[in-house]
Amino acid sequence: MTSLDLLVVGGGAGGISAAATAARRGASVVLVQDGPIGGDCTFTGCVPSKALLSAAADGVGFDEAMARVRSAVAVIAGREDDAAMAAQGITVRHGRATFTAPGAVDVEGTTYSAHRVIVATGAGPIVPPIDGLDTVDVLTNETLFGLERQPGSLAVLGGGAIGVELAQAFARLGTRTTVIEAEDRVLAGEEAEASAIIGRALEADGVDLRTGARLERAERVGAGMRLHLSSGASVEAEQLLVAVGRRPATRGIGLEEAGVTLDSARFVHTDDALRTNVPGIWAVGDVTGRLQFTHAAAAMGRIAAHNALSRRARLRPKRFDTSAVPWVIFTDPEVAHVGMTEAEAADHGGRVAVVPFDAFDRAITADRTDGYVKLIAGPRRVLGNAGGGRLLGATIVGPSAGELVHEVALGISTGMFAGRLASTVHAYPSWSMALQLAAAQLFFDIDGRGHRPARR
Repeated sequence: MTSLDLLVVGGGAGGISAAATAARRGASVVLVQDGPIGGDCTFTGCVPSKALLSAAADGVGFDEAMARVRSAVAVIAGREDDAAMAAQGITVRHGRATFTAPGAVDVEGTTYSAHRVIVATGAGPIVPPIDGLDTVDVLTNETLFGLERQPGSLAVLGGGAIGVELAQAFARLGTRTTVIEAEDRVLAGEEAEASAIIGRALEADGVDLRTGARLERAERVGAGMRLHLSSGASVEAEQLLVAVGRRPATRGIGLEEAGVTLDSARFVHTDDALRTNVPGIWAVGDVTGRLQFTHAAAAMGRIAAHNALSRRARLRPKRFDTSAVPWVIFTDPEVAHVGMTEAEAADHGGRVAVVPFDAFDRAITADRTDGYVKLIAGPRRVLGNAGGGRLLGATIVGPSAGELVHEVALGISTGMFAGRLASTVHAYPSWSMALQLAAAQLFFDIDGRGHRPARR
């Protein structure tokens, strides 16, 4: 039995972050990964999908695009491999981890004893039990990037972030692409204005949107398939990409035997300090069912490692707060969000200021006017809306939305008055100036635009 300060199970973004944080504190730490270090994000998620989107936007062919995907993955994986971990003081052990007791984990016959364990095993794609789906070739994000030949046609089941990003990429590469979404619009979790813009963008790229339609049955037809929809229509395609959600990787690793509570979907239940119900065991990243983003997992990893190793954290642990964690959908245009939605802000006295891009100089000069900045502010306790109030959230749709959103994230995390954003000089004509204009509209009208109460 090998004893150590911290054992981290899972080598994705959350696990790497937790292990690195522990190593910087001088702790002895072992990182266990069943596969290469880097996990989903590096090999089958963020990195390859963004490389594919970039290549498709550049107009290259399928073979060149996939070569760029493999190159990007190789470079980034090389910065996270065993040697890179060792250079940080982290011992990597490859193999499947199984809890044999709350503080004991078996890895391929070696038992590690640790008073502190962080579970960061992530999640994987769901393939729903649809009639006939087992008779056709199904792709997920875990297999898509291994394609060696460009499909002539691709059906995408699911109009969420993964589905729309990859649908747009393949459509731009020249594949006839259809998106099948049960809700009445793509990106149903985003604000309606944002999903409408992305729907128009996808259709402009040639994507066939089948919204309000469920896949009821699949059948093999020749070298491809026919997909029967609840609308009575059918879709024929060579390949099917399933992107309808993710399930946690919690089976077969002994969590329940160790007494760790899982919810009805088998996500690990934690409090805001990322503690499980079992003393000495924390969980971070996708396996918790919280915000399933790489940067969120990394933030959770840092917090959990601090809480596990700091004596002060026993009384005052750090807590994972989602109020200033942004997310981005990397379509063209991008969709970015941070903080409260307008509907959520309606219960907090929120005020909304919108700058539509068809009235925004930078968008007009770029001929990219289908987008907007929506800024949400709310009253402070005692001070009310003095100084513009406090920033509550933002939704941004546009070419640089994923970059612009961080200015608002910083404002939320620091409790900044909205007026500081309005009074900060922004370069003209930059995309970020839309944020300044929106903040200014909390004080006075600009070109007839002011602010309004948040509404559900």
